[in-house]
Amino acid sequence: MAKGRDPEPKITLTEGSVRVRRGEKILTLLPLPNFPNAEDPPDFIVDLDGILCWDAPHQAIEIEIEELGYIVHAIEEEFERLGLKVEFE
Repeated sequence: MAKGRDPEPKITLTEGSVRVRRGEKILTLLPLPNFPNAEDPPDFIVDLDGILCWDAPHQAIEIEIEELGYIVHAIEEEFERLGLKVEFE
């Protein structure tokens, strides 16, 4: 790991949310609703447009595009590891 670079995101699934931790910063994601009558609905739908800043007390720090990529990748890996389905809107 390069000096000064944040560690890889750590993903925790809580009841009704996904929590992303990267160093001291935390991001809590709530799911978008599933489409009614979907044949194979995902377990969680992430609203990418809603990922702008970290949770308090780091709410002034914007999440950059590169960092968003790391977050999405970490979420995909964790859901796959748990045998769950995630979609990004």
